[in-house]
Amino acid sequence: MLKAAFSTVLMSAAFNLAAAQSYPVKPIRLIFPLNPGSSSNDILGRALAQRLSDALGQSLVADYRPGAAGALGAGIAAKSAPDGYTLLIGYTSSIMISPTLLASGGGGGMGFNPVTDLAPISRFAVVPYIAVVHPSVPATDLASLVALAKRRPGQLNFASAGTGGLPHLAAELFKLSTGIDIVHVPYRSAATAHTDLLGGHVQMEFTGISGVAPSIKAGRLRALAVTTARRSALLPDVVTAGEAGFPALDVSSSLGLLAPANTPSPVVRRLHDEIANIVNSADMKSFILRQGAEPALMDTAGFDAHIKAEISKWARVIKATGVKPD
Repeated sequence: MLKAAFSTVLMSAAFNLAAAQSYPVKPIRLIFPLNPGSSSNDILGRALAQRLSDALGQSLVADYRPGAAGALGAGIAAKSAPDGYTLLIGYTSSIMISPTLLASGGGGGMGFNPVTDLAPISRFAVVPYIAVVHPSVPATDLASLVALAKRRPGQLNFASAGTGGLPHLAAELFKLSTGIDIVHVPYRSAATAHTDLLGGHVQMEFTGISGVAPSIKAGRLRALAVTTARRSALLPDVVTAGEAGFPALDVSSSLGLLAPANTPSPVVRRLHDEIANIVNSADMKSFILRQGAEPALMDTAGFDAHIKAEISKWARVIKATGVKPD
């Protein structure tokens, strides 16, 4: 019996190795849990897909599955066959926030666990976030904004592209860490939130840096701080939250590639190695930086640890603030 079991293990390992060596032999479905053209997550994901297609010699067919702040598409990927022919472009909101948020609403989430049902392959980019205010707001940095909010509790408001997304929770984290009272104004999209912020109908926002950089450079918005450990190459003169004295305000959107759990490890390694070659190329590095993001290669183990840490971090914010899904 032991010999038979050992033989089965060897045969399975040999099969997986052979499959990985010939992989891929057909087009790969790449699930995007968002709307086409909706954000830098889509732009960066499509750029990676094109280069990965060239490296693998097979088409990567984009399958857009928006809904539930990205959890719908992530759940579809998690329940797909673990053969390397369904992959997922995952980002912070879709796999590190939404499952917890949906479960907090009492509905049990989307029926998948991002830790046990998905296999991280590689993180490849990070989108820095930034705190911005309308020029009419008499605050030039985070400290003066906090002082203003404490003088006027409940009178300042902030925009977001919907309840429970990263822009919303970034502001909730800011509120928790400073003890201020500012009011959430949710919108249906980042574009409408940005338009109302430019018009002065709302006063501030935490958002991805790429979407607001042109307005900052034109003087239509005032940047207070970048919420990452390092300054952004797109706006190098803007201080980090840590430099401003608010180290707890650490917010960015990680972007990576994942597969269903139990995808053969040789396939995962092949995909990771190809992504590493792509992200380390001068062409891809330049493209990522032009989108206001940063190359941030992370291997499988590192990406897995990062996902778990971010899930824990945002779960604490969701629990402390009582945020519920719309």
